[in-house]
Amino acid sequence: MTDPIRLSKRLIELVGCSRREAELFIEGGWVTVDGVVVDEPQFKVEDQVVALSPDAKAVTPEAVTILFNVPAGMTPDKALALVRPDTLSAEHSVGRRPLKGHFLRLEAISTLQANASGLMVFSQDCKILRKLTDDRSKIEQEYVVEISGEMVAHGLNRLNHGLMYKGKELPKVKASWQNENRLRFAMKNPQPGVIAQLCEAVGLKVVAIRRIRVGGVSIGKVPEGQWRYMTDKEKF
Repeated sequence: MTDPIRLSKRLIELVGCSRREAELFIEGGWVTVDGVVVDEPQFKVEDQVVALSPDAKAVTPEAVTILFNVPAGMTPDKALALVRPDTLSAEHSVGRRPLKGHFLRLEAISTLQANASGLMVFSQDCKILRKLTDDRSKIEQEYVVEISGEMVAHGLNRLNHGLMYKGKELPKVKASWQNENRLRFAMKNPQPGVIAQLCEAVGLKVVAIRRIRVGGVSIGKVPEGQWRYMTDKEKF
């Protein structure tokens, strides 16, 4: 049995690459140990079979954006703690392998108001972080709002054309019925409490709020408490 050595050192011995290239190969998920991907350069190996994928590229892994279907009332910090390989939605696990680096330096952006559930965004990508910060007043968000009570006459029309609530002008929204107990609201940069105010202004009480879309990116069929990667084709 050989003495344990770092995986990066073993890879250098195998393929003759530089130390930095070895680290990039490993961190990029291109290296297996006994057939299992290991993405930690410092991982200790002995007599195991180490192999480098023929498609390997010694490049810095791309920054990722994670879309998490957060349960109601969960803070960004608690939600981030649930973003792990084992909570990746099984339906969305094809095409990209979770790597350790994907869960480092994630920042919460476009966070939810208190007690809301649904789409929460975490990203490593500085361009996406900047866009969701600088353009937040321009990006439409969509919510499904469970309600109780009976809507006043012409209430839907009032929601779509703007109304007053306790002397305060509320924003215009795109409102429609999803079913007899749920409304859909599409609006830009909703302030905390404004959805409840909109509902109260037309005789309704909010039971639950769930965000399903930010810009052109929706949470889709990701189960609550699970997440998926944002794809290259999606744009906020």
